[in-house]
Amino acid sequence: MRYNYQTEMVCSRMISFDIDKDVITNVSFQGGCNGNLKAISKLVDGWTVEKIESYLLGNTCGFKPTSCADQLAKAVRQAYSETNKAE
Repeated sequence: MRYNYQTEMVCSRMISFDIDKDVITNVSFQGGCNGNLKAISKLVDGWTVEKIESYLLGNTCGFKPTSCADQLAKAVRQAYSETNKAE
């Protein structure tokens, strides 16, 4: 299932990814630091929600209380929670 997440307080405006059970693939960011976000997308491809959270949740960017990586961790958890409620 394709999932779109509207980010908050970061340069990236939207994160899109596929979720199948707890596995995340095909991550893409709209806006933000293009090179870094392409690298993150490649690195996390095939990771579980839990693994993404363990590595990325809580990362900050400069003076901001969040980052694009942190937003990805929040996005995959939200998608996982919503898809499991539907089942």
